[in-house]
Amino acid sequence: MPPKKERSRKKKDPNAPKRALSAYMFFANAQRDIVRAENPGIAFGQIGKLLGEKWKSMDAEKREPYENKAEADKKRYELEKADYLKRKENEYLEKHEA
Repeated sequence: MPPKKERSRKKKDPNAPKRALSAYMFFANAQRDIVRAENPGIAFGQIGKLLGEKWKSMDAEKREPYENKAEADKKRYELEKADYLKRKENEYLEKHEA
């Protein structure tokens, strides 16, 4: 039986825009150190669990600032993505017109 070939993943373009963060990710980034300080010695997985529970128990009013940040980040990503795709297309055309 021949050895399996390892599939290589396509390398991610370092110039590609970073994906937009969700409201939960903005919340988790803001609260992670606080949860860690309140629970010294807590395991990494448990931090995520506590953050998830906090997020689920929050009402819409408390979530709103994080939702707004996520919406702004989504707009940023869409603009950067459109600009990036336009640049990639122009580079491709320049390369293949010659």
